[in-house]
Amino acid sequence: MKVAMLTSGGDCQGLNSALRGVGKSLYKIFGKDVDIYGIRDGYRGLIYGDIRKMDPSNFSGILTLGGTILGTSRQPFKTMCLPMPEFGGKTKLDMMLENYRKYKFDCLVILGGNGTHKTANLLAQHGVNVVSLPKTIDNDLWGTDMTFGFQSAVDIATHVIDCIHTTATSHGRVFIVEVMGHKVGWLTLYAGISGGADVILIPELPYDVDKVCKVLKKRKMQGKPFSILAVAEGAYDVKEARMKKKERMAKRAEQGYTTATNRIAKEIEELTGIETRICVPGHMQRGGSPSPYDRVLATQFGSYAAGLVADEHYGVTVAMVNRHVTCNPLVDVAGKSRLVPDDCDMLNVARAMGISLG
Repeated sequence: MKVAMLTSGGDCQGLNSALRGVGKSLYKIFGKDVDIYGIRDGYRGLIYGDIRKMDPSNFSGILTLGGTILGTSRQPFKTMCLPMPEFGGKTKLDMMLENYRKYKFDCLVILGGNGTHKTANLLAQHGVNVVSLPKTIDNDLWGTDMTFGFQSAVDIATHVIDCIHTTATSHGRVFIVEVMGHKVGWLTLYAGISGGADVILIPELPYDVDKVCKVLKKRKMQGKPFSILAVAEGAYDVKEARMKKKERMAKRAEQGYTTATNRIAKEIEELTGIETRICVPGHMQRGGSPSPYDRVLATQFGSYAAGLVADEHYGVTVAMVNRHVTCNPLVDVAGKSRLVPDDCDMLNVARAMGISLG
C-alpha cells in the first residue's frame, strides 16, 4: 500500500495532529506493508513532484505542534484546468494525475478546507482514490458539525476579547475586535459569545450602523461607557448587501477600506462621540499549538481516515455528525459552505442574552 498525504490552503491548528492520527493508524493496520509519502506545500507539490517518503519517526512529537510539517500553499481551483506554458501546455490537473500515476500511489489523503475539497473532488472524478479531512478555523465545511482548527481559533479570539475588556473599561472606549471569517461568521459568533462581546456582526446578517450606535448610546446612558464589538472581517452593512461583490469591493477600495471595521469605527465616533479603537489579531488566530479539543478531534479524524483507506472506501471526506465520526461523499461536499443559519441555536443564545447583532 502506497499512501500520499498533503495539506492545502490556509494552515491551522491540528493539521499535524491529524497527520499523526493517519500515519500512526496506517502503521498499526498495515505494519511494514505500507509506505507513506509526504507531498510538500499542498497541491503545488503534487504538480511539481515535490514528494518524499516518510517513516514512523516523522509522526512522533507533532501532536502539539502548530502549522503543518508538510507545508502548504493556495492553488485556486479555477487555475487547475488552465494550460501551463512551463509544462508544454499541460494543465495543473494533468501534472497532478501524471505524478500520482508515476509514483503508483494507491490513494491520496488530503487535509483542507472548501477550496481544497473542490480540487480533491476533481481528482476523484479523474480516477484518483481520495480520502479527505475537514480543516478550517471557519468551521464552514458542509456536512460536518465541526472542523479541526476551529476551537483553537475560538480560544485565541476569545482571549483577545478578554484582554481588550480591561483596557476598554479603563479608558471608557469602544473596541472593535476584527475576527477572521470572510464569508461565514461561526468563529466571530462563538468568540463573541464566549468573550462577552456586546455586539456581534457576521457576514450572514448585514448590519445597520444606526442600530449598533443605538446600543452603544444606551449602554453609556446606563453607566457603561465601554463596549466590545466582535466583527467578522467579511461583515457588511445593509446598503452593501444590495450590491454585487465586485461593486462592494470597488466602493471599499475607493473609500480606502478593505474590511468594514475601519469604517464602523469612524461611523461610531461620528454618530456617538465615543472614542473607538480597532484590534486585529489576524493570523494569530491560525497559529500556535492546537487546543486539547482539536488534538482529540484531529486524531479521531485521522484514525478514521486510515480505516477508510484500509477498507478502500474512497471519494469521501471525514465528518463529525451528531458527535459521531462518519464520512460524506466528496461530490456532496465540494463547492458547498455551511453558513450560519438565521435560526442557529447560538444566534438565539445571543439574542436571548441581549447581544446586538446589528
